[in-house]
Amino acid sequence: MAAGPASGKANGNANLHQRLATDPDTVERDLIKLVLTIVELLRQLMERTAIHRVDQGDLSEDQEERIGMTLMILQDRMEELCDRYDLTMDDLNLDLGPLGSLLPRDN
Repeated sequence: MAAGPASGKANGNANLHQRLATDPDTVERDLIKLVLTIVELLRQLMERTAIHRVDQGDLSEDQEERIGMTLMILQDRMEELCDRYDLTMDDLNLDLGPLGSLLPRDN
């Protein structure tokens, strides 16, 4: 007997569950991980923009100082939140398969 659409749907649901790796016990940590990943991506983009603006001479010394302090504080807060939820910065770096990793690696 040939498998009908219902069995294909069941296999699709099993594959979806496997890809999402949902676990009610880790939902909070996984959500925090996702949020922190997005915040870290934005932090790195802001840092690169600030460096570019400094290199272009678009900022006054006072603006450079404020941006530098703000970025340092944000990085400290990110590290504190990662510690609180037992995450590392590498945990936040999503593997995008053939595209590489989401966040650039610091060398």
